[in-house]
Amino acid sequence: MRTICAVVLVFEAIILGLAVPVAIQLGGHPPALAGGVWGGLALAALLLTAVQRFTWGFYAACALQAGFVVSSLLVPGLPYLGIVFVSLWIAGVVLGRRTDAMKAEYESARAEYEARQESGADAPSGRDGG
Repeated sequence: MRTICAVVLVFEAIILGLAVPVAIQLGGHPPALAGGVWGGLALAALLLTAVQRFTWGFYAACALQAGFVVSSLLVPGLPYLGIVFVSLWIAGVVLGRRTDAMKAEYESARAEYEARQESGADAPSGRDGG
């Protein structure tokens, strides 16, 4: 799950960085405000990409998604991208959890199989079956 979420955050950082000139031109916001808000969100997304292995990093990135949606309401056209990235985030969490569960199940089955192999439980009984 954390890998998928980190990928979403990287692409979100790119979009947030590109939102700065859009906020200046279309939103009419001063460059300092646009750079501070959307540039700061882009920087936060990149930093949170690096800490996705921690539980608090995941929850901080969830808060970043909320910040993106709220700040996107200030720029025309940006709310659509906010909805897209929140949808990608939710899909990443859901699919990532499914993938993690499947991986854990596979590892458990593999460990059980290897334990049976070592104990000789699946060894041939000497009959040729014919």
